[in-house]
Amino acid sequence: MATLSLRSRRSVQQYGSTRTSALWPAGGAVLLLAFVSLFVGVSDISPADLLAGDAGVWQTFLVSRVPRTLALILAGVALSIAGFVMQLMARNRFVEPSTVGTVESATAGILVATLFLPAAPIVVKMLIAALFAMAGTALFLSVLRRIPLRNTLIVPLVGIMLGGVIASVTTFFAYRFDLLQTLNTWMIGDFSGLIRGRYELLWIVAALAVVGYVCADRFTVAGMGEEFTTNLGLNYRSTMNLGLVLVSLISAVVVVVVGAIPFLGLIVPNLVSLLIGDNVRRAVPWIAIFGAGFVLACDILGRVIRFPYEVPVGVIVSVVGSALFITLLLRRTADAR
Repeated sequence: MATLSLRSRRSVQQYGSTRTSALWPAGGAVLLLAFVSLFVGVSDISPADLLAGDAGVWQTFLVSRVPRTLALILAGVALSIAGFVMQLMARNRFVEPSTVGTVESATAGILVATLFLPAAPIVVKMLIAALFAMAGTALFLSVLRRIPLRNTLIVPLVGIMLGGVIASVTTFFAYRFDLLQTLNTWMIGDFSGLIRGRYELLWIVAALAVVGYVCADRFTVAGMGEEFTTNLGLNYRSTMNLGLVLVSLISAVVVVVVGAIPFLGLIVPNLVSLLIGDNVRRAVPWIAIFGAGFVLACDILGRVIRFPYEVPVGVIVSVVGSALFITLLLRRTADAR
């Protein structure tokens, strides 16, 4: 029995080390996509032009291409981890900020800030959006506690309906105050306008993503319920509030800077779960890498599909993400049978 136990431990360690070593090729693929992203666009920039030392080329590269690529990576990593945290808290694979009303609530907060504090700095608008996102997410979690969850599909349906109600109210007031065009810029994720000086707030979500990684185990325990969490010596309310703040801040910052990118936080964690299983600690680095690579690939596709025009990355992610979402739903239904 001792020999079997030792062999089992060794096999688990070898399995974990194999998965960890596989992160390096995946990270290399993301770096390759980032390199391609730096040289795709209307302005003709190549590595040879940079080596030639052309001042105009270097200015475009540093002011536009580098900030855009960094923003893509930061947003992809943060939104994917935020979706994962939301799934741990709700104990459901089919929720993420754009399917539970968080993004719609953040957009409503930006609209309120624009109406009542039009001259406020972007940080103030971000904080107002975060407060609205926090309230919307808390409302969703509160609704979940009050309805019988006989099917996993009920949870995303409730979230989508709640988000639809919030979005309709926001659209009504945007129409009344002639802000529909402004509202549309927040509802569709687009990185084409990001330049140096306009993306730096996304470093905040990078720090929040690190906090999400460190506290991932706590969110897993909290998702088991208040009694179970308390028995393990954790403060249930504090842990849930921390997750609520993380998800809300990440959603608000991304919506303020680039707009909404739907389905990203739903698709990436599910794909990672299918590939490597449900080990939380091992899954988070993979989720970060997959999220960054997925957003980079979608943005590159959006830039070349109608060149020299661009399709916003939010549209590409919505099309691909909705198709994958339906596939996951059908897969879960088939497994249930």
